[in-house]
Amino acid sequence: MILELKNIDVFYGNIQALKKVSLGMRVGEIIALIGGNGAVRSTLLKAICGLVGKSSGEISFDGHSITNKAVAEIIDFGMAVVPEGRRLFGALSVMDNLRLGAFLRLKNGRRKEVHIDLDEVFTLFPRLRERQRQSAGTLSGGEQQMLAIARALMSKPKAILMDEPSTGLAPMIVTEIFGVIKRLKQEGNTILLIEQNAKMALRISDRAYVIESGRIVLEGAARELIEDDSVKKAYLGV
Repeated sequence: MILELKNIDVFYGNIQALKKVSLGMRVGEIIALIGGNGAVRSTLLKAICGLVGKSSGEISFDGHSITNKAVAEIIDFGMAVVPEGRRLFGALSVMDNLRLGAFLRLKNGRRKEVHIDLDEVFTLFPRLRERQRQSAGTLSGGEQQMLAIARALMSKPKAILMDEPSTGLAPMIVTEIFGVIKRLKQEGNTILLIEQNAKMALRISDRAYVIESGRIVLEGAARELIEDDSVKKAYLGV
């Protein structure tokens, strides 16, 4: 497992947000995390990348214990995050946002590699090539989501955590974004997909976990969960 959580508990004051959460992700997989409470799903992502403290349990990533590591250390190990709401630097250009994604690599003198990866990102997202000098804050919602994904790719991550990539996007753009995620998987990327659109997430994922009231209540192959009657009723509108 490149990412493994064992019995993670997270509290906000006296309120327990995560309860003995365990999950694992192998290299090259898309793992979907679905469930009714978006705050709980996002809390799990924050726990993984060090933004909230854990009262108990263990998290490992690529052979390293990251349970109590700072965010910067976890990023150094090769994790990238596409946060909910994109969190771009709106006043900066598309190109500058991409360069910030590659900051550590540029700092280490790997400019030639970064230049090659920029070309690959622009091939994946042609609209970003067209708008590379445009301020990120003036892009459409779909273009901003593309830029957020592209920025994460510029760090050459070992795994990408995506938090609600479909939020606020038109249905046509959602289909396009999920097509990109599927292509990233085909190219060997490892992705944890935290997503409110359960049907779309399950269609492109290898395996999935269902979280409710802070607990993992179901797990299994995505193709099996999408046919599960309880999942259909609760999350797929069937």
